[in-house]
Amino acid sequence: MTILSPPEIEVAHHGADIVGECPMWHPTEKRLYWVDTRRPALQRLEADGTVRHWDMPNNIGSFVFRRGGGVVAGLKQGFSAVDLETGTVTPILDPDPGRPENRLNDGRCDRHGRYWCGSRDPGDVNPGGSLFRLDPDFSCERMDTGFIVSNGMAFSPDDRTLVFGDSRGETMWRYDLDLESGRISNKRVFLSTVGLPWRIDGATFDSEGYYWCALIGDWSIGRFDPEGRLDRIVRLPVSHPTMCNFGGPDLDVLYVTSGTVFVSEAERARQPLAGALFAVRGLGVRGLPEPIFGG
Repeated sequence: MTILSPPEIEVAHHGADIVGECPMWHPTEKRLYWVDTRRPALQRLEADGTVRHWDMPNNIGSFVFRRGGGVVAGLKQGFSAVDLETGTVTPILDPDPGRPENRLNDGRCDRHGRYWCGSRDPGDVNPGGSLFRLDPDFSCERMDTGFIVSNGMAFSPDDRTLVFGDSRGETMWRYDLDLESGRISNKRVFLSTVGLPWRIDGATFDSEGYYWCALIGDWSIGRFDPEGRLDRIVRLPVSHPTMCNFGGPDLDVLYVTSGTVFVSEAERARQPLAGALFAVRGLGVRGLPEPIFGG
């Protein structure tokens, strides 16, 4: 296991996100987007270092880029289309109307243009969250259920594996994925954090098939091999990173979000960068282009 030192880490944006999440590099715009789930807002880092914000009507957990432009987002009210020219947010559907207290959380697009998104319990205790698949025709299917806080979603580079799990349930699962049909099967444990001082939050795969994830509470990002064994640690100047994903023109920069909600006012003096967006360089690996939603 390799431990990388802090000098490899840059502050890409010295913001104060309440809960930053979902850093996504647009494959054609070559710009980084991410969200603050609690503000709530979609954000974009511009070439001059400024940040553009699109305010959302309620909590935003994740989003995917859309083939026709704009994004489709997972909000508390359900899946919604966001027009980036006008800022208009148009509801598409609520995948779980029987649980109005739940909200959509972690999600991303597969390379067949479908948006997979998990829901979560707002109280962090009830396993009433589910995994949904939104297809390009806006039909939606529940793929699995029984999660407290859905997190850690990532598709392997060979499109044969989906990793997805429950950060409060202390387990990340690995599913076999049939990309053509969009079916998952053979659910088994990939990572367990029971008894560990950290939980897994947002995640991604690199092009070598290794799983990178935020180790929330541990001041670090972890890289795990295909068998779920810890391979590398990247130490950060904040205790609660929330998600990591590759970006940059060569997809060799690991962007990491964080949040202020996790630290007390007294602790903020020790962690002045809580809520910032970080860029980790020199890892020697690359990510994969972000897929585009087909609808």
